[in-house]
Amino acid sequence: MTSFEIVKQYVQLGFSHVIPLGFDHILFILSIYFLNSNVKSVIIQCSVFTIAHSFSLGLTAAGYIIPNTRIIEPLIALSILITSVENIVHSNISPYRLIIIFIFGLLHGMGFATALKEIGLPPNNFISALLSFNVGVEFGQITIILLAYFLVSKWFSKKVWYKEIIVYPLSSVIGCIALYWTIERIFFAS
Repeated sequence: MTSFEIVKQYVQLGFSHVIPLGFDHILFILSIYFLNSNVKSVIIQCSVFTIAHSFSLGLTAAGYIIPNTRIIEPLIALSILITSVENIVHSNISPYRLIIIFIFGLLHGMGFATALKEIGLPPNNFISALLSFNVGVEFGQITIILLAYFLVSKWFSKKVWYKEIIVYPLSSVIGCIALYWTIERIFFAS
């Protein structure tokens, strides 16, 4: 396989790991989005998330970190719960938001590594495949952000009822799903 084919394959794998396969990842990105639907701000937050998960994904895929999935998977679900609750209890982005998203990115990267290990990374193109996978994930995240913007926020974010009618109910649904996943991953994981 040529270098170009590897890059193309891993960009596609990264994208498909988010859309359509990453329902938990989609909910996490939407939780980030709904606290402040300013596209530039959300893309910056998602880029910080991508940098963090790229770092932990690389270390895990290379075998330097061996995460316990019985711990990581519930923490990933809990990160979704925390961001969704934050949308309900806060009206503005905290100054610590990027630090929190970075930490959550480290957790999610270890979760990505588990999925990526099943696919494998070519040893002779490890770095380019890893970077390509992360580029695909970033494209998936930006796609979610743009869809949320064009389907919801562009039309309704300036309305006085936007938070009460859209943000709070959607964040509550995301939070309930994440709470269910957290409990399921703690008590019922195999």
